[in-house]
Amino acid sequence: MVSFASTLPSLVSLIPSPSSITNASRFPHQPGVICCKFGADHNNEDRFRRRDILQSVGAAAVAMDLIARSTSFIEVANAADLIQRRQRSEFQSKIKTTLFDAMKANPDIIPSVLTLALNDAMTYDKATKSGGPNGSIRLSSEISRPENKGLVAALDLLEESKKVIDADSKGGPISYADLIQFAAQSAVKSTFLASAISKCGGNVEKGTLLYSAYGSNGQWGQFDRLFGRSDAQEPDPEGRVPQWDKASVQEMKDKFKAVGLGPRQLAVMSSFLGPDQAATEALLATDPEVLPWIQKYQRSRETVSRTDYEASNMLSYLNL
Repeated sequence: MVSFASTLPSLVSLIPSPSSITNASRFPHQPGVICCKFGADHNNEDRFRRRDILQSVGAAAVAMDLIARSTSFIEVANAADLIQRRQRSEFQSKIKTTLFDAMKANPDIIPSVLTLALNDAMTYDKATKSGGPNGSIRLSSEISRPENKGLVAALDLLEESKKVIDADSKGGPISYADLIQFAAQSAVKSTFLASAISKCGGNVEKGTLLYSAYGSNGQWGQFDRLFGRSDAQEPDPEGRVPQWDKASVQEMKDKFKAVGLGPRQLAVMSSFLGPDQAATEALLATDPEVLPWIQKYQRSRETVSRTDYEASNMLSYLNL
């Protein structure tokens, strides 16, 4: 946007002040002549002709009109931005609600949803900056790989949720990349909430209150900042994701290190590494680097809030 504010001082200085106009009215000049006195000399070279004054005033008026118009443009732009933000927020709310309901209705599939999201993200290669959470796992040639065995049901569930989400979308369909990652968010949140309800003896109202008061709700908004991923149109290269149920701890550590994560993140994300989290944690606990983190998060899970475990879990996943 071009600003005309810098032209105002030179233009406005040419417009007579109210006091000068008042004083001039006391000493009328000949009709049709406007005189401006600069010093003692009254010759023609020291006078502004009417045309010069009118041109200056006209220029100032144009500048003021342009400024007024630009202000209205800013207001329109701000209004459009607010509308877009509201629509984005409403769309994200629809996504979260739909996926959370799907997780709640199908709790047994949550481990597969988590692994689906992890495997989609773990194709990232730092050296080539390729792969990552791009939705490529939806493609038949990738979902059929050994490391993705048993994940088709999770993908099918997300497909059904996508239909519901897209039906209400005003800005086009949600990408699979976003869908899969938001599904992981909903799956993790569902497990956290279920734990809080369990700690309250199965009382949903008290459990929800407990989670809201002591849980890690503040972390969820960070998922929104990553919204807008694009879908890959080709499968990511093979060999980038291990078979978690057959991998050694060292292989898991190496893979996590390759994407910029360490033993701490490996420990806290054990629920993403297969259907049996207890068995996975038992295996990870055999490694001296991972064991302290397994113990730390076990202690956190035993507390009322589980905040350390939950916050670290979400932040680790957000760093993928």
